[in-house]
Amino acid sequence: MEKIEPMTLFGYNKLQAEVKNLKEVKRPRTIKDIEEALEHGDLKENAEYHAAKEQQKLIDLRLAELAELIGSAKIVNPSDLEHTKVSFGSTVVVCDVNSEEEFTYTIVGGCESNPDMGLISFNSPLAKQLLGREEGDDVKVQLPNGQKEFEVVEIRYQEIVFECN
Repeated sequence: MEKIEPMTLFGYNKLQAEVKNLKEVKRPRTIKDIEEALEHGDLKENAEYHAAKEQQKLIDLRLAELAELIGSAKIVNPSDLEHTKVSFGSTVVVCDVNSEEEFTYTIVGGCESNPDMGLISFNSPLAKQLLGREEGDDVKVQLPNGQKEFEVVEIRYQEIVFECN
């Protein structure tokens, strides 16, 4: 089964920019560091060489990971979706049934998530339980700090803010 990774155009462009930076800036700099370290001679005792080779390996692994993500990307415009039920791009207000504390989350792609800004990945435990729910629904979610029960208070679409200015 083909893996599909939904994301907004913002997320897709963010991944493309990271690939460009890795290929055009970081990898060439690392190769230059390797060449300079080689000039120091004995590779067994050459910490700069080993560090640069490790950095090159990490860059290549990240490039492979990004290629897979971009290859499986499906760009979704959340404003085109209906938000009567929780879906990708929905902003959801939930109320903790026990504490009556309200939380607001927007469901986004994995590469776009930023929990500190209320942006949660569609793959997160909470988002998985919220998807398809309607206002008034109760949701039990197993979170790292234990099981919580939330009521879906509001579902809406609003322009997604990915970065603080």
